[in-house]
Amino acid sequence: RLPKKVGRVEGAATTAKEKALIVKQLRSRFSLCALLTLAGLARSTFYYQVQVQSRPDPDAALKQEVERIYHEERGLYGARRITAVIRNSGTLVNKKVVERLMAELGLRSVVRPKKYRSYKGTVGKIAPNLLERNFTAQRPNQKWVTDVTEFKVANRKLYLSPVMDLYNGEIVAYELSTRPCFELVTSMLDKALQQLQDEPKLVMHSDQGWQYQHAQYRQKLAVKGVKQSMSRKGNCLDNAAMESFFGTLKSEFFYLKRFESIEELTAGLEEYIRYYNHDRIKLKLGGLSPVKYRTQAAS
Repeated sequence: RLPKKVGRVEGAATTAKEKALIVKQLRSRFSLCALLTLAGLARSTFYYQVQVQSRPDPDAALKQEVERIYHEERGLYGARRITAVIRNSGTLVNKKVVERLMAELGLRSVVRPKKYRSYKGTVGKIAPNLLERNFTAQRPNQKWVTDVTEFKVANRKLYLSPVMDLYNGEIVAYELSTRPCFELVTSMLDKALQQLQDEPKLVMHSDQGWQYQHAQYRQKLAVKGVKQSMSRKGNCLDNAAMESFFGTLKSEFFYLKRFESIEELTAGLEEYIRYYNHDRIKLKLGGLSPVKYRTQAAS
């Protein structure tokens, strides 16, 4: 009598490859003819599948490399970035091939969500939208964007205020605080402005959050000759570059781990920002990290 295991090969959804594999496993114990009849598999098809399955996998080395990069980057890289890493190592590979291999290996990159809103109406001066969704820059310190995002850990909150240079996506300065206070933003701004030499026509863009409308914030920009720009009210796409960074940060870092304390989260954020600036490749930078792109362009 044939075992129940063979019964599932009768279903229409079972492929010839799967049927042949089951028959091959059982043929030492049962009649091949009976197994093939039950499986609804022609003898020629069975032998063809056995021959195909015995061949070495032509993608074995590439699969190993894809899997290595995926796990090395903690599942944060999708097919595009994995393709870029492989190409940077000197191996020509198509993104569709990497997508197929990732599917075969069951590898999926992480996804992303939402953000803290600091808008409280008009409490100061609203600056014009000078950026107008042009998120490209021809040199460092030409266009900066900023915002504040919120994290919740152990019934407490932590706020991050970073500044990003649109030239290469580098986080040039940031500040962390357990309160969304004005000092969170001014401390970040002081750190960023200290890095300026005599760069002409720098634009600092933000949303219409109350901190950015504050007279003291605007004065700090004016002293350094920095032009202030703001998104239109309630229009997150006007600051899409910063929104994208927060989405990446949370999906690649915050949502992947359970943090037990604000201190643990703080240390993790500091390490992630270091990784983001120095190690994480950006496809639009030719597969280089922000810092490597800037230093290479300078040389």
